[in-house]
Amino acid sequence: MKIDRREFLKYSVGTAAGAMAFGLGMDLKPVKSYAQTLKIRYAKESTTICPYCAVGCGIIVHTSKGAGGKVINAEGDPDHPINEGTLCSKGAALSQVVNNRNRITAPLYRRPYSTAWQKVSWDWALYKIALNIKATRDATFTPENSKGQVVNRTTHIAHVGSAALDNEECWALQAMMRALGLVYIEHQARI
Repeated sequence: MKIDRREFLKYSVGTAAGAMAFGLGMDLKPVKSYAQTLKIRYAKESTTICPYCAVGCGIIVHTSKGAGGKVINAEGDPDHPINEGTLCSKGAALSQVVNNRNRITAPLYRRPYSTAWQKVSWDWALYKIALNIKATRDATFTPENSKGQVVNRTTHIAHVGSAALDNEECWALQAMMRALGLVYIEHQARI
């Protein structure tokens, strides 16, 4: 069947008029409203900050109730002053990252000169990190500079803060790093 431009316009206008006439007789708003709330109807809602960049966008996360609390939805927080409900593609895909079966959920440790990674407990990993920090600090701590001035510092450890932290958490981390004598303290928001 060959249709010229005039017949195409006739069919298009007729189809649009029929759709409008059909739509005027039915109110679909309650159906749409019910369908939108169905996915997260019984979910627990909590707010968080996007962990990806230094912007700090607010996210509303819906988790299923019951054992495990699986993330079922993540969306921009319209009440958050930074993003006002909008998210970039990485923030919008946050639930896919959390629900990824390939996601690493336990610390992995690779012994010196080994090629294999092994799962370790969180307690063991944190204790090992603390031992390494203490050993490095003790070996490289400088109480005075060459002029005899008290400096109490180590230049062999650095710290990078996270954009997912709020001001209070950043302050606590800064205080702890400075108490250890760190000189190189940076934050992701500046990088």
